[in-house]
Amino acid sequence: MHLVDIPDNPVPSGAVCAAIRASDGVELRFARWRATGSPGLGTVCVFPGRTEFIEKYFEAVGDLRRRGFNVVVLDWRGQGLSQRLLSNRRKGYVDSFKDFDKDLAALMQQVVLPDCPPPFFAFAFSMGGNILMRNATRAPAWFDRQILVAPMLGFHSRSGSSPAVRALFEVAGLAGLGSAFIPFYGGETHAGMVKFEGNTLTSDEERFRRSNRIVEAEPALGLGAPTIGWLNAAYATIGEVMEPDFAQRVRVPTLIVAGGAEQVVSLKAIETMSFRLKNGSQIIVPGARHELLMERDLYRAQLWAAFDAFIPGSKLFD
Repeated sequence: MHLVDIPDNPVPSGAVCAAIRASDGVELRFARWRATGSPGLGTVCVFPGRTEFIEKYFEAVGDLRRRGFNVVVLDWRGQGLSQRLLSNRRKGYVDSFKDFDKDLAALMQQVVLPDCPPPFFAFAFSMGGNILMRNATRAPAWFDRQILVAPMLGFHSRSGSSPAVRALFEVAGLAGLGSAFIPFYGGETHAGMVKFEGNTLTSDEERFRRSNRIVEAEPALGLGAPTIGWLNAAYATIGEVMEPDFAQRVRVPTLIVAGGAEQVVSLKAIETMSFRLKNGSQIIVPGARHELLMERDLYRAQLWAAFDAFIPGSKLFD
């Protein structure tokens, strides 16, 4: 296993990158780093969203290490340089989000618990936020606290996720079309091909283009549109976590942060979850889009301020 290095996104020093296997045999790539600031604050585990990969978080790795945290980042199955699940590498697919639970368990049992100092904190994004919320009901909990950034607790209305559309895709899945791309979502188009103009992810053009350049340097990182199977699995996990009694079973103190200009996931679902959580709260960053860590410094600073206020001991070491 290796990490992709480009001039404007170099691999942070001291990286350990290797492979582990989930309980069902799927190979997963992870990377970990030791803190560069004052040590002893614990370990932050970073969990990307759909299509994302470890290299996209190198800037955040540096931010966390300077704060005094060890850092671990995982490529979920089916993306990054972890094992892809279909012969067409561009197809985003999973049978069930329970398979992602296996990825999380493998990382914690094989890397974090034996090799990283506690306490453990989760920093999860979009799809990763859904997976971490799913696992926050387990006992004992993996994490002392978790920050979920724009968690996928529902889809934005622009995605066309009406009950009729959902029913149509469910029928398509039952008809054996689960591995087909969702129509009209770009097919094999992946980061490296997408234009900045009109994107719903970030208003920071340089960070947007940097992510594209990483995939240009290593096309194996690219992932296209979701498949019908992935979407049906996503609907199922959203239905599970948004059940009215689910939030009452969440054991991990949770901070949810989202952008006020969010157009990928549902802000209404985020607000509903935040209201239901016994030990949780939310912060909305006005004007920010979906990928807050890839946003302009004005918005990133607000996310980091929330992180520093919520995670014990955190502060920036200059």
